Parts: sequence; C-alpha cells; structure tokens
Amino acid sequence: MTNDITYRRIYEESSPEDGRRVLVDRVWPRGLRKEDAHLDEWLRDVAPSTELRRWYGHEPSRFAEFRRRYLTELREPARREAVDHLRDIAGRDKLTLLTATHDVDHSQAAVLAAWLTSAA
Repeated sequence: MTNDITYRRIYEESSPEDGRRVLVDRVWPRGLRKEDAHLDEWLRDVAPSTELRRWYGHEPSRFAEFRRRYLTELREPARREAVDHLRDIAGRDKLTLLTATHDVDHSQAAVLAAWLTSAA
C-alpha cells in the first residue's frame, strides 16, 4: 500500500496531486452538482450506516465512540468488497477520500484514511 492516503472536503478545489478522488459519504453533498464534483467514484458502501451517522451528528464529544463503532462496521462482511476496493486503489495510486463534512478531522474520511494507512 502506498500510504499516500489523504482526506478533504469535496467542496474544496480539486488538484492533480489528489490522485484518485473517492467520495465516502452515504448521501450526495448538498448544493453540489455531480458534474462539478471532480471525483473518480462515489463509494457509498464504505460510509457509516445511516443509524451511526444520525447518532453521531458530528458531535466532536462523540468522536471516539463514533470511531470505534465505524471501525466495527468496516469489518462487517457486507462492507468487504468496498473496503477491498479502496485498499486496491491505495495500493496503486494516491487516494483522496472526500466528504462534505465541515469538520473533516472528526469525520469518517479521517477514520478511514487512518485505518487504511495503518493496515499497510
């Protein structure tokens, strides 16, 4: 694995240094047209479940528990194909995980990037 995995907001301007750009949100970002997203793919199956996302509510005080629950979800057999696909991309190219979340350091993209990097 290249270990060159980053994350950022999808609303930020894209850059050639981003490598493969993959949206990891379950729902499409508000106010963004698909043709303006400049992404390579949208991988909804790797996003947190709707229940977990609603429980978390992007409350930083819940982040540690969110992280624990999300990592548990990522290990579920139903997620294996999506996770393996991200690992495959990361093994071949720089990978930028995209999210619409305002606080990207407390998002699933941050958790996923750290997890994929540590799995190298």
